Amino acid sequence: MQKTTIKQLKQAVLMLGDSVDRSTQTVTLALSISDHRHRAQVQFIRRATFNQAWQVVAECLTQTAQHSWVRVEVVQSTQRLARPVFEKRLAATFRMNYWRYGVSFDADFKTALLEMEINGQAFFRPSKDHRIGKNRSGSWVDYQRVLPYLTKREGSLPLDIQKTDYVWVFTTAGVFTDGDQLWQLSDKEDCSKGIRILTDPKAEIASVIDHGETFLVNQIKADGKFVYGYFPSRQKILSNYNYVRHFSSLYALVEAVQFTDRTEDYAKIKQAIQWGLNEATIEKNGAIFIDDNGELKLGGQALLMLTLSKYQEATGDRTFEPVLMKAFKGVPYFREPSGKLNHVLNRDLTLKSAYRIIYYEGEVVFGLSRLYELNHDPAVMALVKQILDYMVANDYGKYHDHWISYAINEALQVFPDNRDYMALGLKNVFIHLKFIEGRDTTYPTLLELVDAAVKMTDMVKASGNEDLLEPYDLIRLRQVLKYRAEYEVTTGSYLPEIAMYFYNPAKFIGGFYARHDSFRTRIDDCEHFLSGLINYYNYTYK
Repeated sequence: MQKTTIKQLKQAVLMLGDSVDRSTQTVTLALSISDHRHRAQVQFIRRATFNQAWQVVAECLTQTAQHSWVRVEVVQSTQRLARPVFEKRLAATFRMNYWRYGVSFDADFKTALLEMEINGQAFFRPSKDHRIGKNRSGSWVDYQRVLPYLTKREGSLPLDIQKTDYVWVFTTAGVFTDGDQLWQLSDKEDCSKGIRILTDPKAEIASVIDHGETFLVNQIKADGKFVYGYFPSRQKILSNYNYVRHFSSLYALVEAVQFTDRTEDYAKIKQAIQWGLNEATIEKNGAIFIDDNGELKLGGQALLMLTLSKYQEATGDRTFEPVLMKAFKGVPYFREPSGKLNHVLNRDLTLKSAYRIIYYEGEVVFGLSRLYELNHDPAVMALVKQILDYMVANDYGKYHDHWISYAINEALQVFPDNRDYMALGLKNVFIHLKFIEGRDTTYPTLLELVDAAVKMTDMVKASGNEDLLEPYDLIRLRQVLKYRAEYEVTTGSYLPEIAMYFYNPAKFIGGFYARHDSFRTRIDDCEHFLSGLINYYNYTYK
């Protein structure tokens, strides 16, 4: 690395402060370096003074390529725990991968592991009885994975890490550079810990979207099928497949291409649409349905219409217009005379499940509204109104679903003066605002919900119906919007400073993850993150 970059890193680390452990009169630095292709190589450096420790860091960096990913962290606080106490605390972690401390099995940090070394290689494993969001993780140390890693990293170990009486836990503060820019890493006690503090949110969100479009389009294989997802910490590719998510991910990808203007990617999207139509649809009585393992889902009908409408609107290509209209013809099969929508049919169009998930009604109104904006067919408009009137009559605003907000926004383009629809949409978000504000997981659909809500409040204002807004805190809503957008970038995006601890790090740049599920990244994770961030950016910065 260039001397100027090394000097900047040193000054940034010094600015962090609290580098000396006064109890031992030592300074401990952790240096992580990745060449983008391999997991970060980590080295702990413990010396009597900062300058002595930094000399070792500087010598390593002078032999490092300029655009390597580099993290330098200073150990700031350490606590010795009796092994049973440590194991109890680890097991009590509410979610897997939510252990947020470094761990050393000796006092001199010769067997130390950074938090992201631990999480990046699944060194702490959840109990088989763990159910995400339901109970404590029951996490435990997988020494069969830790021991070979530490032995390879250190050459030899000074003790048996499985039999020590004590374990030392520690926190760090740090900085990261990609060779061009330097960021301080957050030390907040939330999911953004260890991730950059945004210095230019507009540019950084745009960069995340840009990389996200590249990542998602690259998951489309030659035949048009997606690589469905990965568990990067375990080097595992997901083998299952969801056809509804296939189409919903393509909808978000069209949005992303509109953002990046990489229009050459429409060819791969079209191929993926055709693959989905070939592999996952059936025709009954002149109507087309997504057949997801024998189930015809209302949500599938919605996403098929939504994706085909979005593709046609973005490209002007009318190839799929006949299919789109046949998908529309399928919606009435899900309706009962009362107006109630059933959620899942069998292949013979008989009822399989009256209810599956609350998303479906909002999805289908959203899809139908987009179709109406495309073709202005009175039959489509009539069906949108019938479903929305049913949702109003049955208080769907209590469900705080992002698809309902999307649906109301689109419906207000068709019915701009309908106060009942406005009231439904407003309730849908504001009864949930406290939860959204305090949610620790990234939960990307929350940003989608707030995106739609802010747009909705502006539409209500413009329509002259501001009295409907008086019960609600619009200022707080806008504050939550900004917070959730930036929180998503720093807690759910595979930025280099987190990707560097997984296998083949560059492969995951642009992907989005669920920390609580082994840092899983799936095409539908990308879908929700991209849609939320794109809508936020377009409404905030354009």
